Amino acid sequence: MTPSTSLSINPALSPPSFSTTISCLPPPSSSCSSSSSSSSSFLYPVPVSLKVSVFTSSRPKPITLSCIKACFSEFQRLKGSGRHRSDFLVRAKSTDTNNDMTIAEIREEEEEENPPLLYNSENNSRPRRIALFVEPSPFAYVSGYKNRFQNFIKYLREMGDEVMVVTTHEGVPQEFYGAKLIGSRSFPCPWYQKVPLSLALSPRIISEVARFKPDIIHASSPGIMVFGALAIAKMLCVPIVMSYHTHVPVYIPRYTFAWLVKPMWLILKFLHRAADLTLVPSAAIARDLQAARVTAANKIRLWNKGVDSESFHPRYRSHEMRMRLSNGEPDRPLIVHVGRLGVEKSLDFLKSVMDQLPEARIAFIGDGPYREDLEKLFAGMPAVFTGMLGGEELSQAYASGDVFIMPSESETLGLVVLEAMSSGLPVVAARAGGIPDIIPPEQDGKTSFLFNPGDLEDCLSKLEPLLNNQEYRETIGKAAREEMEKYDWKAATRTIRNEQYNAAIWFWRKKRAQLLRPVQWLVKRLFPSPEVDYR
Repeated sequence: MTPSTSLSINPALSPPSFSTTISCLPPPSSSCSSSSSSSSSFLYPVPVSLKVSVFTSSRPKPITLSCIKACFSEFQRLKGSGRHRSDFLVRAKSTDTNNDMTIAEIREEEEEENPPLLYNSENNSRPRRIALFVEPSPFAYVSGYKNRFQNFIKYLREMGDEVMVVTTHEGVPQEFYGAKLIGSRSFPCPWYQKVPLSLALSPRIISEVARFKPDIIHASSPGIMVFGALAIAKMLCVPIVMSYHTHVPVYIPRYTFAWLVKPMWLILKFLHRAADLTLVPSAAIARDLQAARVTAANKIRLWNKGVDSESFHPRYRSHEMRMRLSNGEPDRPLIVHVGRLGVEKSLDFLKSVMDQLPEARIAFIGDGPYREDLEKLFAGMPAVFTGMLGGEELSQAYASGDVFIMPSESETLGLVVLEAMSSGLPVVAARAGGIPDIIPPEQDGKTSFLFNPGDLEDCLSKLEPLLNNQEYRETIGKAAREEMEKYDWKAATRTIRNEQYNAAIWFWRKKRAQLLRPVQWLVKRLFPSPEVDYR
């Protein structure tokens, strides 16, 4: 059903000419056309039926103007890309010059899909109260989002916001940049024992969050704690943002049963359709969520990437660390991998790579459930497993290698790739998941390299020239470093705080207004407003 627009015509004003055809601009390829030269124009972006009263000297003459649907095919495309309604000009024309009329009013009932941009809004300057629900802990559990959330908390505090962090109880520090930290008793994930989970819905936590009086709740997803965060947000009538960090539907077949993938997508739909906004770490993950119809496309926003370019810097290159990583052979080409050692990371692919590079050495920095199997797989080969490293040791491990390799096909972004490039290492990574967001096509071969997932020959064709040519390797590493200097966690945090949180609040208010409409209608019916005669 097309919306209807009412136009009132004032016969006393000077006459533009009208006919019973209208034309749609600007798309020149539109099939709508006009037959007259002079016109009165107005903006209207959707197919409509217009009821126009044309006045003569004696009586009004109603006519109906319409435009065929093809005129607006381009508008439908632009609407999806967020263009405004002023993209189209609709003209009504007449050959009868005796009809004196002018358009006095246009009423359009369709609401905007997206919130207005409030870059300089007063809301951006006043301190906010933000409750973060993060599972597992960004302080104890090593994962890709550890640095993301730690920097996020740090810069929110620098911007003057009050921050409460609810997370799993293991390793919660006494203090972190002045944020209020609350540990929730956790239990191990049945399929992944090293991942602690918690519902965070105890009376203690509910009362703590209620006393904090948050302006907005932000929960990491998927997990168990996100359900608790959603329940508390609904109890307190507070907007909720969910940030999606682990692509669980991809992991499920490797850890459990493939038939669980479909129920997992249903759970994700339930959670993210209840959220006011969804943040994703890469455009690739956004496309996956849109394809699965997890939530409305206009409620999926990008959490910009960032890297601590001071902590991950080429100056941390260390001969002692290189001796350790190469097992006492620092002159050999050294390949480095940093990250959680999980079966979903496709690390067994590296065994085939090393079989073809007998002169090279490889170091695995990190820990995880697949470490024991990986050590057995690489038994008798020049491979070193350091376990977990942090702080300056981790910075040295990155900077002391020659090439960083990432075979994983399931990364939502791949923050370790950012850290390696920031440390001046060329990266050879699988063209999958969120990695192409870091190494886009125009930079492939200039700042780092992508290979087709699982393609050994393609991987070796990118890896061998780097290992065998020091000058080439250093040129690519320098370009990688220069590219990473553009990405700043503070700027990414400011975007979330000032733009995405504002959008979430806007969507929340809109949803609340829609829910209240039936009540308002009933109140108007039961208690009609008295009519006032102003004559």
